[in-house]
Amino acid sequence: MKQQYLETLKPWVCPELDPEFRPAALKQKALKQLLGQDEHPELIHIALMRPDGSVDRSVTHLLPTTEAYRELNTFLLERQIKSLLWSRGAATICTDAHPSLCQALNQHYLTHPLGQWDAEMMGGKIFESPFTIEHIATGDMPEANATNSSLGGHLKGYRIGFDLGGSDLKIAAVVDGKTIFSEEIIWDPIPQQDPQWHYDHIMEALKCAASKMPRVDAIGGSAAGVYINNQVKVASLFRGIPESLFQSRVKRLFLEIKQAWGNIPMEVVNDGEVTALAGAMSLEKNGVLGIAMGTNQAAGFVTPDGKITSWLNELAFVPIDYRDAAPIDEWSKDRGCGVQYFSQQAVARLIPSSGLPIDTSLPFPKQLLAVQERMEQGDDRAAAIYRTMGVYLGYALAQYRENYAFEHLLLLGRVTTGPGADLMMDKAKEVLRVEFPHLAQSLAFHLPGEKEKRHGQAMAAATLPAVG
Repeated sequence: MKQQYLETLKPWVCPELDPEFRPAALKQKALKQLLGQDEHPELIHIALMRPDGSVDRSVTHLLPTTEAYRELNTFLLERQIKSLLWSRGAATICTDAHPSLCQALNQHYLTHPLGQWDAEMMGGKIFESPFTIEHIATGDMPEANATNSSLGGHLKGYRIGFDLGGSDLKIAAVVDGKTIFSEEIIWDPIPQQDPQWHYDHIMEALKCAASKMPRVDAIGGSAAGVYINNQVKVASLFRGIPESLFQSRVKRLFLEIKQAWGNIPMEVVNDGEVTALAGAMSLEKNGVLGIAMGTNQAAGFVTPDGKITSWLNELAFVPIDYRDAAPIDEWSKDRGCGVQYFSQQAVARLIPSSGLPIDTSLPFPKQLLAVQERMEQGDDRAAAIYRTMGVYLGYALAQYRENYAFEHLLLLGRVTTGPGADLMMDKAKEVLRVEFPHLAQSLAFHLPGEKEKRHGQAMAAATLPAVG
């Protein structure tokens, strides 16, 4: 049954370098194709609960609760919950799905390596509360009670903004909303095992920006990972550091940096949030989903009323491809997750299929640079990589729209530098026209200028803290 389902996910717009792609965005259409004449999808309610009392609600559809559909329903519900976990975040999932499905999922999170990884990240690291799936009657489902933040958009004063990526550190000095200095510093944080290395590099960059101004009133930062109240919960930047040192030094690293700067206002948030904030500020519009394609995939969301959410927005871990042989994320070891489709890793993964004579043993940033050089030369093999990623993007946007009320998409990051970004957007628009015409008319695509692509997050991060 599962293999039959996966076949029904075959897209009408095929990514030329990855024809076996099976987009999760087509899951509802695929369900309908499997149902018998007298069968109907079952509506399943899901509540995502966090220790601070906030609750998000979502719904999904499954096949009827029969033995024939049990395995497929378990797979579909697990994929949906994983998507919600990494877009919203939760320590407890309540659902009115059949008790047998809840039992199967709890077993998945207790014993399966992929489930254990998600459960440990959500329960052990991010929310520090045991992760569970609970069956609950539909009428007893908790009401939505989510909180949003008004961080960002503060322009007054002498400010420093920074953005910490996996291959570079961007720094900006901003005075009353005007950027007077910005710089990109190459660094290699992921394999480093000493937290002092990170501390020293960040402090050196901050001091460099501070030297351009008479004083510093506030510091705002953006970094890959999950940050709550300026504390590091989960971050790929610190993956090389032993767990004991992570807990004793890294978790409070930015609080230590704040203290070193005299406890001036300081805010550090997920880099995706700042991506979306940068877009909303530059476009002067709300309802913005920002996606940064760099070492990893970062994402953030500014609501239609101009707020930053308390969601995780870690779309790098959200599955967009349901095939069994989808590429594996090197960190979580799961298949089909966004990082393998919207990052430097995605470009490197597609190079062999493109036929480009690029050394795939090179670091990802150098492989990307080689592809972009080929793009500048008009090499269609490089263009095929971007067209393929554009198909991925089109289907992913339809999937993301299920959880995000966005009307504007902003693309940022090193991958979007150069002419390949336009090809990617054109192909994504084609997917929307062919498969999701109701979305094609309502989504606007935006690419900032080259400087904003590379430095926009650091500039926007400077506006995070309120002063006075």
